[in-house]
Amino acid sequence: MEERLQDRYLRLVESHMNAVQAVAAGIHALPGAGCSLAATQAAWRFFKNARSTLPTLVEPLRAVGQQVAAESRSSHALLVHDWSKLDYDGHTSKKDLTQLSNALDWGYELTTALLVDADHGAPLAPMALAVWAADGSHTTESDRVQPRVAHLEQVLPWMQASRDWQLPRTCVHVIDREADSARHLRAWDADGHQFLVRADDRRMNFRGTSQRLSQITARLEQEQAFVFTREVDLRGRRGRQFVAETEVVLTEAGWARNSEGKKYRVPGPPLRLRLVIVQVRDEQGQLLAQWWLLTNVWEVSADQIALWYYWRWRIESFHKLLKSAGLQAEQWQQESALAIAKRLLVAAMACVLVWQLQRLDTPQSQECQQFLVRVSGRQMKRSRPITTPALLVGIHLLLTMLDVLEHYSLSQLRAFARQAVPLLRPSG
Repeated sequence: MEERLQDRYLRLVESHMNAVQAVAAGIHALPGAGCSLAATQAAWRFFKNARSTLPTLVEPLRAVGQQVAAESRSSHALLVHDWSKLDYDGHTSKKDLTQLSNALDWGYELTTALLVDADHGAPLAPMALAVWAADGSHTTESDRVQPRVAHLEQVLPWMQASRDWQLPRTCVHVIDREADSARHLRAWDADGHQFLVRADDRRMNFRGTSQRLSQITARLEQEQAFVFTREVDLRGRRGRQFVAETEVVLTEAGWARNSEGKKYRVPGPPLRLRLVIVQVRDEQGQLLAQWWLLTNVWEVSADQIALWYYWRWRIESFHKLLKSAGLQAEQWQQESALAIAKRLLVAAMACVLVWQLQRLDTPQSQECQQFLVRVSGRQMKRSRPITTPALLVGIHLLLTMLDVLEHYSLSQLRAFARQAVPLLRPSG
């Protein structure tokens, strides 16, 4: 990234170090920017600049990902894939909106691959991003609009691309239940990728016979194969987690669609997989939740596999932070999917910088976090005294303080306070 473009990029990242309300989701200028209009115009020029392509803007994020992955104690890194809609119904200035779930639901669709630390589950950096609109997919993998493909058809190209991201750890691709597709599991394994997906109650070959996963679970329960691993919280309820594992073989044919959209069967070779079953039970042993996990990762414990899937929710928290819990992306006024995608990458860097601060556990960093939360003015729960949105607000206020002190003296600020709130700031 050239120096002038990089300087503008860093200014925009600073402007996104803030959690905003839906009615104030524009570029949040610092005082030294001159005025809010000037900051907005500078942002508009940046997002329109042909040199600020998506492949260019994702480079700083990947550089951070490479650096922090190298610091992990784990030999693996998790790359979590997920999709989320960006609802822009009523944004008449956006001419490339596409229909989402129904005739009244218009906007864009966001695809993200988020790097997560496999040792302690911290989000590290988005490594790839795409925004699908009426004209196609605007992706970090190309500076040209690409044709839109189905969700699972996007995964293998990103798996292959991740080999060029120079990550110093073995990638495990973590995907939710949507990825329970025999055809895709075979394709990913054949191409040499490690994956972890949640399965439905499908049929697998278990000890020589075809059985549903629920039948396999019942058999393992009879054999008392489940082992207690940890106490967990599940939707506000206290629970106890149990894990069991076994080897299964995928023998069923997969499904595909022809050019007319009709489904047909696609046979494939047997695929040996590891089934990890996770159960959460209450103190009386009543089942609260259960997950069937399929993976071709054999070298780590079943307990660790369960944790890896639990950490998949980090990407949902990231999407929530972008959309409603911090940066209000669904209120942004940029007029195209490309501009929205560029701004998402800039906002993502602001999130990455806050995540870096949250991962630090030195006395100085903890004091800094407490200060930022305090100046943010946020009311915090005792169970969660530090949150990403609160830190975003605190950092923006800190940057504002520093910027103000560079332009005004303390005596000037006191005079402004006496003018603004004379009853609270009496003279003398």
